[in-house]
Amino acid sequence: MMQLDMFPTTLHMRCIDPAQNKRRFYRLSVQCNLFGEWELQREWGRIGSLGRTQRKVYPSPGTALDALKDMAIRKERRGYTA
Repeated sequence: MMQLDMFPTTLHMRCIDPAQNKRRFYRLSVQCNLFGEWELQREWGRIGSLGRTQRKVYPSPGTALDALKDMAIRKERRGYTA
């Protein structure tokens, strides 16, 4: 069993505020791509839309998980909840 199996590798967050007409989602996922590189995939946008996607490659699964955690903390500060 890999150490990676012990940590969540996917996170779904939402920010909903009807008063401001705000209905947004944010998805974070750590995965190994076809080239054996570890990447953090981010998807965000308005709930119900396709949204946008961005991928960033990291040297190890640990650094990609650290980036996932840091991004989740930033999004929580902006009102997103898991």
